Amino acid sequence: MSANKFSLSGKVAIVTGASRGIGRAIANDFAAAGARVVLASRKQEGVDEAAAAIRAAGGEALAVACHVGKPDQRKALVERTLSTWGRVDVLVNNAATNLAFAPALQIEESVFDKIMEINTKGPFELAKACYEPLLQAKGAVINIASVEGVRPARMMSAYAASKAALISLTKSLAQEWGPEIRVNVICPGLTRTKFAEPLWTNDDIVGAVVSHVPLQRIAEPEEISGLAVFLASAAGSYCTGTAFNVDGGYLI
Repeated sequence: MSANKFSLSGKVAIVTGASRGIGRAIANDFAAAGARVVLASRKQEGVDEAAAAIRAAGGEALAVACHVGKPDQRKALVERTLSTWGRVDVLVNNAATNLAFAPALQIEESVFDKIMEINTKGPFELAKACYEPLLQAKGAVINIASVEGVRPARMMSAYAASKAALISLTKSLAQEWGPEIRVNVICPGLTRTKFAEPLWTNDDIVGAVVSHVPLQRIAEPEEISGLAVFLASAAGSYCTGTAFNVDGGYLI
């Protein structure tokens, strides 16, 4: 396969949760592959810094503050992208939250609702908001779930449920929107991000996870982002409706 099959030159990609962690790694790799990248996150200063780093490296980037749980901000994100670059070829739904690392009986209904709003409803509604430009571009949606959506751990019930729902949503949209739009989902294992810091800084948790990982370590964000480039590019043109586990073998 020629290297240009992995090129994203000419494409416009929206990446949510792009100020740090996996989202930022994806945005960086997309820009390196030639895409014009719209970095979205709740706080403007976070995406401003991440976008500035991309531009300093020679890439093209636009920073837009967006809370994916708020309809008006989702709409504004898509409108800003279209007014700036006129198209949407790739949507990466990476923004997520986990407000409850606790037993199920201690999780308040409001907390459960917020997790589902950000982790499942947000990606669903943003994908719908991007449908027309994605259709015109014959583009791709890449959702970022988690191995928790496949094999839930204790104390993670609400988060696991939101990610399992996102995996199922991915498959449903792939059926509805093919052949014009490809929809896939990446399920990372434990990754060294700010989001997961309460887990990977806990020696007991890391030890328990790594004991089930053949590679005997947790992931770095840059080890997740390469798959997103593949799925966004011509190299991944026959992939849709699939959950890709990037977990060092954890789910074997």
